[in-house]
Amino acid sequence: MKTFLTQFFTWWNSQTLGTRLHTWRHGKKVGQDETGNVYYEGGIDSEGRTRRWVIYRNYSEASAIPPGWHGWMHHRVDVAPPSEDYKPRDWQKPHQPNLTGSPAAYRPKGSVLTNQHRPQVTGDYDAWTPGS
Repeated sequence: MKTFLTQFFTWWNSQTLGTRLHTWRHGKKVGQDETGNVYYEGGIDSEGRTRRWVIYRNYSEASAIPPGWHGWMHHRVDVAPPSEDYKPRDWQKPHQPNLTGSPAAYRPKGSVLTNQHRPQVTGDYDAWTPGS
């Protein structure tokens, strides 16, 4: 019952009731990534391409899509990662969640949200003043 109410009243928890019905009627499961997100395709979008969407395992967070699936979702590649021997390139980093707004977010020296102090100005920069 809790899952039903969560899906009925929130859009950020996995899927809404409307998305569940659309997926049931039009969706064909393409695959699942290592975090549990499930990818579907079906129907035609306004540009004549096959519509693709993801049902997130937990909270809806667009940055939670791995690089291989990102290319498929945005029609950069036609073949989904489970359909081929997808191996990430050497330069691709493993997925990291978006930490903005959390205690683990990046805060540079001098930020008001950290106790570190900004380094002193060295004097190699002169501020612009009008008329100079």
